[in-house]
Amino acid sequence: MQDFIDFVMRLWADLLARPRGPFAFRLAVQPMIALLLAVRDGIQDAKTGRSPYFWSVLHDPPERARRIREALRATAKVGGLALALDVIYQLSVRGWVYPGEALGIALLLALFPYSAMRGPVDRIARRWIARQTSLQKAPQGAPPARTT
Repeated sequence: MQDFIDFVMRLWADLLARPRGPFAFRLAVQPMIALLLAVRDGIQDAKTGRSPYFWSVLHDPPERARRIREALRATAKVGGLALALDVIYQLSVRGWVYPGEALGIALLLALFPYSAMRGPVDRIARRWIARQTSLQKAPQGAPPARTT
């Protein structure tokens, strides 16, 4: 139990120190890349009519594994880069690597922003697509149908 408490305390202290240390740029760049991937995939979900990502993961057991694999595949490069940069950061600052901490940081910087934003982007894109479709179908001279 003490090892786990030490791990959590070290992780927390390191997270607070990282924005002021070397490689601080990655704390902004990697989540932004994950968000761009979430936008791309959320729009694709809306176009294909698939259920929202997070909803499928939580409430659709047959789809859960496939959707999680899809997210891991989409964020693998960003997550791998986050992992590699964290290992380099740990070696340069401490001279030692804590693999669990590096993996946790990689998940925090890549997978979490992706998972959190893919669903909202999907819902926004669905509304935008529905609005565009209703505007195209409206007869000339008639006011466009309102969507809520």
